[in-house]
Amino acid sequence: MGQGILYIISDILSLLTISTCIYCKVPQIQSVRTLRSAEGLSVTGLLMETCSYTVSMLYNFVNRYAILNYLEYPILLLQEYVLVYYVLLYKGLLQGRNAKILIGLYWIIFVLFVINFLPGWILVLLLPFTTPVSATSKVLQLVEILRTKESETVSLMTWFISAFSNATRIYTVMLDSGDVMLLTNFFVSTALSSMVLIAAWYYKKPKKE
Repeated sequence: MGQGILYIISDILSLLTISTCIYCKVPQIQSVRTLRSAEGLSVTGLLMETCSYTVSMLYNFVNRYAILNYLEYPILLLQEYVLVYYVLLYKGLLQGRNAKILIGLYWIIFVLFVINFLPGWILVLLLPFTTPVSATSKVLQLVEILRTKESETVSLMTWFISAFSNATRIYTVMLDSGDVMLLTNFFVSTALSSMVLIAAWYYKKPKKE
């Protein structure tokens, strides 16, 4: 009975996490589009975050983990693609040849993993790097805010959801698989997302009347 309650709580947290992630990047996307500016946002950080999400999603998919434990990744990735597009657009980096080549390579590799053409052990090797990559992407965003003392285009809601969803995943992963690599990633991500949230809130300029 007690064990059953733990799993019910886990499922509720998973559904709550997935629900919040549906909206996670939307405020950030709206902010960039409205201001037509990507000032204060780190391109390198966004690209690293995209790679981290991709590897984490593919790792869970290939290992056939419970879909509720990683459904937020495809949802976040769809939003991340849109956000990266607008950030690259407003920073004037979208039309370059290198950008098109990298986008093409990304999708080729992505599909090859999905159809199991590329072996799953590659993802096992890559997953430990998602923690430093994810951490670095968040540190870069934190540094960008501290450097520019500007967070007008940075969405507080996006970073709150990021911190919250990572925190809930600590519980669900501990209960479902106890995967140490995933747990480490979520612990670090929770801490750093919280730091970015605090910095963005501190430098957020009050709206003019």
